Amino acid sequence: MDVLVNQGHSVSTEPFDDQKPGTSGLRKKVARFQEKHYVENFIQSIFDTLPELAGGSLVIGGDGRYFNDQAIQTIIQVVVANGVEKLIIGKDGLLSTPAAAHLIRHTNSDAGIILSASHNPGGPEGDFGIKLNMKNGGPSPQSITDAIYENTKSVRTFKKIDCHSVDLASTGQTQVGPALVEVIDPVQDYADLMETQFDFDAIRQMPVRGIRMVFDAMSAVTGPYACEIFENRLGFPSGTVINAQPLKDFGGGHPDPNPVHAHELFDRMMSEGSPEFGAASDGDGDRNLIVGRSCPVSPSDSLALLAANAHLVPAFSKGLAGIARSMPTSSAVDRVAEKLGVPLHVTPTGWKFFGNLMDAGLVNLCGEESAGTGGAHVREKDGIWAVLFWLNILAVTSKSVQDIMTDHWQTFGRTFYQRHDFEGLDETRASEFFSALEKEAGNLVGRGVDGLTVVSTEVFEYKDPTTNEIANNQGVQLFLDGHSRLVFRLSGTGTTGATLRVYLERLETRPEAFSTDVADSLSGLTKLYQELLNLKHSLGVTEPTTVV
Repeated sequence: MDVLVNQGHSVSTEPFDDQKPGTSGLRKKVARFQEKHYVENFIQSIFDTLPELAGGSLVIGGDGRYFNDQAIQTIIQVVVANGVEKLIIGKDGLLSTPAAAHLIRHTNSDAGIILSASHNPGGPEGDFGIKLNMKNGGPSPQSITDAIYENTKSVRTFKKIDCHSVDLASTGQTQVGPALVEVIDPVQDYADLMETQFDFDAIRQMPVRGIRMVFDAMSAVTGPYACEIFENRLGFPSGTVINAQPLKDFGGGHPDPNPVHAHELFDRMMSEGSPEFGAASDGDGDRNLIVGRSCPVSPSDSLALLAANAHLVPAFSKGLAGIARSMPTSSAVDRVAEKLGVPLHVTPTGWKFFGNLMDAGLVNLCGEESAGTGGAHVREKDGIWAVLFWLNILAVTSKSVQDIMTDHWQTFGRTFYQRHDFEGLDETRASEFFSALEKEAGNLVGRGVDGLTVVSTEVFEYKDPTTNEIANNQGVQLFLDGHSRLVFRLSGTGTTGATLRVYLERLETRPEAFSTDVADSLSGLTKLYQELLNLKHSLGVTEPTTVV
């Protein structure tokens, strides 16, 4: 049916000064997005930057957090007025980020607008975000986001049609003025894709053999996907997926899949009689947590193990073309790539850098320390894909998570790894501190504590081999004797203040030391960075707010 539409018109506006997208789009507090014309200005700036989107098709969806449905109705009015001829929207406004990335490619759409703040909290007091993905399904490159930001600083009018709200609760097609709006099942196409990636027949034998799993959807978008795939298609019993209903405020939780925020899953997996396998995903479905019975798996270890066992999985039946990791991610996967003779690429943080490499056929497995793993099936990290990858390996090997990890460390050594986050810092003070660190990093060579000595430093710079674009000042690395490393960077995913991330890494090759507590193994590195940086004086902090 048609939705009553008045003629599109231009609306006068004033620019906002804070619409610079970060590594994962524009993220702010919900209240900021609710301000008059805030959403319209940003969407109009996308079309001012990419006028070629007029006449094309667009995928729209999000993680269902608070303000998702209102934002979609506003976006419909602006994009139709700007000439988009077809909109594909997930039912109830839902699309996980990897499902949206797939849908863009699957429907040959021209771009996608994903509404999410990923792993950040939701609700009226929480966060919201808008991200533009390109025709390849991946996040827009920095050249595009920089141009959008420039347009946000000068936008004075936006185009808009006046129309009744589009019914997103039912699948089907609706005519909105000259544009066709199609509301689709957000799960079906993605679930079908997963069946082409993994050996579902082998995985179906796991519940038959009495192997139990639990998946925590964290009251976020992956609940419907997980129920369809793990329970309906793979045969794990009803109730395998917990917190399966997507909620606007994620049930009051923080949908970040780590032991701190996924404590319900973590406590269950550490208890007597736990399932053999546990997993979780985040707000928009692109991150993952893997945990065996009394055996948590760090994201960096997970990437290395998946690379070492990729030959067991149909998605990699033609082999590994190459592997990519973000610079802060541990070097555990480097040793796997070296042994396999597979090219390794080290990029800045941000999945868009991986997308370029995948488009060029240079890599087909990528990962970040912040619980993101993915392949060339889409151009985003993919939480459920990573969980299925693990299930496929478990099904084929008939080993436990603990046994697989132990075998891996026996071959490659264990890389002890942690990330210390200092959140809510004063932005000006943090920026000045980090600029000084970049300039003075070289002077830290020769400094040390308790036998750990800085032997070299680097301010990380990346030249994209596919575009020749340069990404400068992507973090500071301190390389230490004994195969240890410290990395410092300012994060671009928060919405309040600045976040300093400190990454600690140490390789252990003695099997008798593999069971050492992670914090104990890295205590020397912790002491070293605290003494070198003097954060109490520089930033007024002494202890990290979060350790993962």
